[in-house]
Amino acid sequence: MRRYRTENIRDVVILSHSGSGKTSLGEALLFNAKATTRLGKVLEGNSVLDFEPEEQKRQSSIFSALHTYKWKNTGVTILDTPGDSNFSSEAILGMKSADNALFVIDAIDSIKPHSENLWGLASKEGLARFCFINKMDRERADFDQVLADISEQFEIKPLVLTLPIGAEDSFKGVVDVLKKKAYLYEKDGSGKFSESEIPADMKDKAEEVYGKVVEDLAEVDDALMEKYLEGGELTPDELASALSAGLAQGVFLPVFAGSAILNMGVQPLMDFINSSGLSPDKRPLPEPENKQGEKRALKAAEDEPFCGYVFKTMSDPYTGTLSVIRCYSGTLKPDSSVFNSSRDIKERIGTLLLLEGKAQKPVEEVGPGDIFAIAKLKETKTGDTLFSESLSYVLPSPEFPEPIMNMAVNPKTKADVEKIMPAMQKLMDEDPVLKVFRDEQTGEFILSGLGQLHIEIIVDRLKRRFGVDVELKTPRVPYKETITASCRVQGKHKKQTGGHGQYGDAWIKVEPLDRGGGFEFVNAIVGGVIPKQYIPAVEKGVIEAMQNGPLTGNPVVDVKVTLDFGSYHEVDSSEMAFKIAGSLAFKKAMEECRPILLEPIMKITVVIPEETMGDVMGDLNSRRARIEGMNARGKYQELKAQVPLAEVLTYAPTLTSLTSGRGTYTMSFSHMDPVPYNLQEKIVQEVKAEKDGK
Repeated sequence: MRRYRTENIRDVVILSHSGSGKTSLGEALLFNAKATTRLGKVLEGNSVLDFEPEEQKRQSSIFSALHTYKWKNTGVTILDTPGDSNFSSEAILGMKSADNALFVIDAIDSIKPHSENLWGLASKEGLARFCFINKMDRERADFDQVLADISEQFEIKPLVLTLPIGAEDSFKGVVDVLKKKAYLYEKDGSGKFSESEIPADMKDKAEEVYGKVVEDLAEVDDALMEKYLEGGELTPDELASALSAGLAQGVFLPVFAGSAILNMGVQPLMDFINSSGLSPDKRPLPEPENKQGEKRALKAAEDEPFCGYVFKTMSDPYTGTLSVIRCYSGTLKPDSSVFNSSRDIKERIGTLLLLEGKAQKPVEEVGPGDIFAIAKLKETKTGDTLFSESLSYVLPSPEFPEPIMNMAVNPKTKADVEKIMPAMQKLMDEDPVLKVFRDEQTGEFILSGLGQLHIEIIVDRLKRRFGVDVELKTPRVPYKETITASCRVQGKHKKQTGGHGQYGDAWIKVEPLDRGGGFEFVNAIVGGVIPKQYIPAVEKGVIEAMQNGPLTGNPVVDVKVTLDFGSYHEVDSSEMAFKIAGSLAFKKAMEECRPILLEPIMKITVVIPEETMGDVMGDLNSRRARIEGMNARGKYQELKAQVPLAEVLTYAPTLTSLTSGRGTYTMSFSHMDPVPYNLQEKIVQEVKAEKDGK
């Protein structure tokens, strides 16, 4: 039997930038509902939502955490997400699991750039959105300024449902605007309050806000607006109905005020989630699609086939891998099976688990709106679609930001080398943004993430969970070498060893190809001066020599080699002798053909606030970038350029600094270009010094 009927379920993802108090608000929600026995605090390390060692060490959320509570007759699942953009995939996937988005806004610092980004994503996902203006007890708290910022930055009408009574040290409680009551709170974190009349000095303000709220609610429905304009009094039921409808339509943003850490002003928010928050059956569901592009409608009903979306994968030291799933339709019971339509396989399931922070509880049945976990699914990964039947439809996956920061990871011991890739694979299963690969040219393991902190956390987890110790360093630039002139040279290998000797003689002409031409080998031997069986050996020797150019030891590209003359010995010639001859000839040619260094040029697209355009362009110009164009994107500008990879290996923190965290960029390989001569000399000297040092 299910814990709650679908209409009595609320799934809420808590969103905001780091430091706004999301986790503290989540702790207050749980404590008030008696889901926990104490008010957990991040700074004291006893939060039930920030339970990972890395989170407790940094006193900040890094991973999303789930918990549930019962408030009156409603079951609420909250998903507390990290507020640092390094971990934005956690928030993006969290939005796939929820119907409601609770934004926590700092009453001091107001709306920061990452909150703007999350707001856009929540809007695109179709979530019902409301907000809690936190830290009203802190110095410089400014409720009215935050309201103005909501209108300007979120571009939505704020609907004030609770007004703060006082601010900073004098913050005492809140006024419930629609009920016209004041709630005065204890400041001990207990959440206890007394109901009273609105303070005399706030009555005019409360009445003014009430009139504005009623007018905004009346606009949701034509019949209500007509009644309102005719001077009729809207009933509490009519106002409540309009509030739910307006929230679902996204025509305004309900606003609550309080202090999460002091547990003040939280109960009105909890009542609102119950009465007006979207239940799973009230929100349009995503439509899975098959390979032919046909879509299948989903209904949040128990009599439909089970459909679930795996939005998170996590490792548990006791139960192993946990797949965290949002049920969209149908029901599921323990000891059954599901069909993974993303991978076309069946999976056996055992116990269904309810997650409460790091604790787990078995449940008998899940249905629409339930969020639960299954342990030890063999093939299932984050983003997969599960059905109770063999259906080939797959739910749409979210778009994740591309990793923009690469670091080389150097395993410290031979044992670490052997363990690193299996460990990295498990971390990539948990984090869909993370990428790990081995650069074939440089031989380095490259760890690719969203920023410095993202990569540092991965390194911490590698050591703590898998015992893999690595060092981080800036990756090497995969330079190439080529030539700028033609020449014709002889490569001759002659050696007498007492018995059979070694003899190979090859003349080759080496010419530059157009950029991107790669390698071309031409056999122009006539008259059998080199027997046919030895010609592939010459080519093989040339190719091997191309792997280490004379300038920096990097591969040689864009050359044409023509084998046009040579000689052989009937007894002493062999494939090995001609391979060595080909290698010697090419190395000699590289010295005569004026070699140069090529560097990778990247296509970069930077999206930045308009007011930071000058600083960003100036910085890119200093990095040898070639600006190709600009396009307006709302309040932002999109700037396209080509820039050498060597100049943007650590670009992410610079862009963050120049744009206060509001800038983003994507990057992809474009082509290879010659390195300017003065820089080439410097690079060659650095490589020489490194070799001498070894």
